[in-house]
Amino acid sequence: MAFGLQAYGSKVAAILALDGDGDRLIPLVSGTCSSEEARAEIGKQKATDLFPRAKAPAEALAGLWLYFSCLDEGHAIVQDLGTTEGSFWHAIVHRQEPDPANSSYWFRRVGTHPVYRGLRSAAEDILQRHRTVVYQAGSPWDPVSFIDFCERARVRPGSEEELAALEIQRAEWQLLFDYCARPRA
Repeated sequence: MAFGLQAYGSKVAAILALDGDGDRLIPLVSGTCSSEEARAEIGKQKATDLFPRAKAPAEALAGLWLYFSCLDEGHAIVQDLGTTEGSFWHAIVHRQEPDPANSSYWFRRVGTHPVYRGLRSAAEDILQRHRTVVYQAGSPWDPVSFIDFCERARVRPGSEEELAALEIQRAEWQLLFDYCARPRA
């Protein structure tokens, strides 16, 4: 999937350029922040400064923190948001912690989300490339099944399952970030 970095403005593009231009494979289990320079730059910004016309600026800021694996900073934002997108990012935080039960709880709060359709399509393509089967054709996106897939994949470093999980997680991040950060129409 092509990620349109410039759609979010020059400040955000410059921050994302510090590690992969929005195309980074975010670890299945969060460790340390991948860029101290990004941590410092994001920490100086307000959500509304980075995402002045976004439909969900605080949620986009949380997603930016999570892109760089700055779990504590992302969690500090999402734990105070009562939005569907805040719950979605919160679920991702706990999946990467890893705390699968807590992640499942937050995904249940999300319900069905508009990005699921694109995520389902991206996941099918990724799984086909890696010859890994997780979902049956035609079924809707199931984030709880994806949690289980990530749990299995993370204990098999270097496997096709791990690479597929990483790529699906990147697609998930890109789709949700775009949904939150893209300027309102």
